[in-house]
This record gives sequence, C-alpha cells and structure tokens, in this order.
Amino acid sequence: MFAVFSSGGKQHRVTEGEVIKLELITAEPGDEIVFDKVLMVANGDDVSVGKPYVDGGKVTAEVIGHDRGKKIRVIKFKRRKDYLRRQGHRQWYTELKITAISS
Repeated sequence: MFAVFSSGGKQHRVTEGEVIKLELITAEPGDEIVFDKVLMVANGDDVSVGKPYVDGGKVTAEVIGHDRGKKIRVIKFKRRKDYLRRQGHRQWYTELKITAISS
C-alpha cells in the first residue's frame, strides 16, 4: 500500500514504515502529524485518485527529529568583470516515519 500526499509545495510517494525527509515542520520529536492533502492511495489493484484530494484520505507520521542537509555552493560569476561571489547554504529538514495510511 502506498500514498501520494502534498506537503511544503512538493508531492511525496510513501509506504508504511518508510522514513522520509520533508521541509522543516514546526513539531517536536515524538509528535504525531496527520497529512490530509492526499492525492492518491493505492492498495494493490484498488487505486483511489482524488479530485484534487482523496475524501477521507490521511497519512499519519511520527517526527523523528530535525537536522540540516548537505552544504550546497552558490556561485555568482560574471566573466571579464572581476566579479565572483561564493556562498554556502544548508537547508533545514524534518525527518518523519510514516506510521499509517488510510483512504
């Protein structure tokens, strides 16, 4: 069984027991979060597709913790103009464990 839900402007395909990383969510580790913007739920050949969301569809997850991702390098450069700027960035994320999917 898997589900596709929307969170943080992105869509995520998840199964029960899976650990995923999402955009930072304001919740404490150990809290339970319910996502109700479920776009699709599939259980074998039984597939429910929402218009735009599945009625009664929920994905329940437990917050494992918060952390920061790998550093990315941002470089601005203009040739022959003596212009070069370097900057680093680390994005915050929330790690979740999917506990239940219901349609």
